[in-house]
Amino acid sequence: MLGAVRQHGRAHGYQVRNDLEYWGAHEWSNAKPGSIYHALKQMAKQGLLHAHEIAPSTAGGPPRTEYEITDAGTEEFLRLLRESLVSYDQKMDIQSAAIGFLVDLPRDEAVALLKERIRRIEVWRAAVTQHYIPEDGPEQLGHIGEIMNLWVHTADSDAAWTRGLIERIERGAYTFSGEGEPFVGVLAEGEQNPYATDERHPDDHR
Repeated sequence: MLGAVRQHGRAHGYQVRNDLEYWGAHEWSNAKPGSIYHALKQMAKQGLLHAHEIAPSTAGGPPRTEYEITDAGTEEFLRLLRESLVSYDQKMDIQSAAIGFLVDLPRDEAVALLKERIRRIEVWRAAVTQHYIPEDGPEQLGHIGEIMNLWVHTADSDAAWTRGLIERIERGAYTFSGEGEPFVGVLAEGEQNPYATDERHPDDHR
């Protein structure tokens, strides 16, 4: 949510919700419509966002709130981004969000963080394989060995994918922070969201 507000400059709750749906976050995260509005208000209370009250909505409701990220919010956004890139905890929502904002970092830093991710995966894998030998197959531990087998396969797949991403970045893929016009990954005001889950009016500010 911080990343969405940051990309817009200023955004109201419906825009943030639209962006998250546009990115498919309703499929891979726990960011549900009702929680988005609540989280924006909470982040404003915490000083991560600045809330602007603007003109009443065209639907005739109370003034709509637009949010703008603060310096503290930017600091927290970048901290979460860096932490998520190097953390290996097998949670797809954290990794997906981190990759979505990867280009908000300088290219060299992104590569360094992804290499650190691989190092941590290898450390984690080594700890698991102290008690489980992948080459001997999962049967060595009974059907519980299938859990270890899943963990090791997931770690190996993540490491291989991360190495491929590093190679693409080092070859010059994508536009990173400080390199020019950034990629715009949010919907413009009034732009139709092809992945919207319902037909809620854009001035709904629940």
